[in-house]
Amino acid sequence: MPAGPCGDAEPQAAVPVAGGLDALKRAVEAEFPFCESLAGATACVFGEGDPTADLVFVGEAPGADEDRLGRPFVGAAGRKLDEIIKAMGLERDEVYICNVLKARPPGNRTPLPDEVAQATPWLYGQLRLIRPSVIVALGGPAAKLLLQTGQGITRLRGRMGVWQDPDSDLSIPVMPTFHPAYLLRNYTPEVRGQVWQDMQAVMGVMGRD
Repeated sequence: MPAGPCGDAEPQAAVPVAGGLDALKRAVEAEFPFCESLAGATACVFGEGDPTADLVFVGEAPGADEDRLGRPFVGAAGRKLDEIIKAMGLERDEVYICNVLKARPPGNRTPLPDEVAQATPWLYGQLRLIRPSVIVALGGPAAKLLLQTGQGITRLRGRMGVWQDPDSDLSIPVMPTFHPAYLLRNYTPEVRGQVWQDMQAVMGVMGRD
């Protein structure tokens, strides 16, 4: 699909999984920048980490640092996410990290509905291939998409939900929590405690102390 308004093309109902994440990445990169509204992006930010990870983190969209380097969560919010992962007793390369959108929205604005619709099959394809034990939805856009709800993150966080693959019987627990960027802006004992409480619940699902 050539770059154009997202509404010009119907999102795919399902993404083929043959060939694994590498094949899916090549297919996604071939579509970059996906929409006219994302034409200012310079890099496709597909995702990275262990392709068989038990834990997947899903954010909303790449920022400026991610767009520059073509990697997810490498700016200030990424460094905070790295700290969270380490506090869980894990290393970054032991989990998988990605975003709903694979290209940076102008000015880091919230993804538009048609941009999310265009990117959804690719995210679902990633989750279908990785088949993690649990997903952490970082922030409202990711949580709303994965849980198919209109509720905001303040109401959703801390309540374990389920992502149900619309094209198979695959279902995976989802923990909605605050985005690391929000945590940095609101670095209070209360918010830090809420995020850590969420991560403890995630570790419980993974069978980790």
